[in-house]
Amino acid sequence: MKRILTAIVLIACILALIFFGKLWMVTLLAAIVAGLAATEFRRFTQSGGCPIPLWWSLCAVACYFLSAFFRPVDTLTMVVFLTLVLFAVAALRTSLERVLWQTSAGLLMVLYIAYPLALLPEILNQEDGTALLLFLFLCVWSGDIAALYIGKRFGRHKFSPRLSPNKTWEGAIASLAASCIFGMGLVLLGDWFTQQNSSFTRLHTTEHWWIFLVLAVVLNAAAQFGDLLESALKRGAGVKDSGSILPGHGGVLDRIDALLVAAPVLWFIIALRDYFSLGSL
Repeated sequence: MKRILTAIVLIACILALIFFGKLWMVTLLAAIVAGLAATEFRRFTQSGGCPIPLWWSLCAVACYFLSAFFRPVDTLTMVVFLTLVLFAVAALRTSLERVLWQTSAGLLMVLYIAYPLALLPEILNQEDGTALLLFLFLCVWSGDIAALYIGKRFGRHKFSPRLSPNKTWEGAIASLAASCIFGMGLVLLGDWFTQQNSSFTRLHTTEHWWIFLVLAVVLNAAAQFGDLLESALKRGAGVKDSGSILPGHGGVLDRIDALLVAAPVLWFIIALRDYFSLGSL
């Protein structure tokens, strides 16, 4: 019950923010989530004997989001700057054997957590941004739920025993099917709303339905891969959950691991669309 109630509250907050919030509000929430996830990621590095300084983790997330919001063209420069700062701090304050690993872990934290979450307001700011962001969330959420419950009930064949012993092929197939069904449901719902009220176009998409079907498959595959990547981090660090802040769900990283890979994949597809002038998604 805790898991269901927590999920309902989180989903309601996110939907309200997407529909009624300002862009800076979405950015602020994404930054807060990234900060919480960064503290959990730090636990992994601590278990590995090379903890990233907490002050640097939080400052790095804040600086990256400020750069992404005010000067998006300078985000790469910010990543380089933050990495060099951590490199210098590690060299001066830790044992020489840890300098490389601590610096590398810090760079991974920025690329793995801050960068994907900073893309969410960027996606929302696109043409058809509301529909795209909801489509992304819906593919991730529905796939995650289907994999959990179908896999737990009917799963027999292990998907990746080394990384995640509980995941099964049955759950993975159910996850893919759920993403396609609910993703296409959103597309059809957007078309229906537009037909009923021509002034309501926030859920309307201009591309053919089969493009979104393919997109749902790609995003689901990325989401499932993201789940496996976080499992690899946890197993490598010897921890079961990234945290316990979310009742019934574990940590923040446990809830956003799929999104951390799916969001950059969607952004890459948007970038390809814009580069080759393929229209809107």
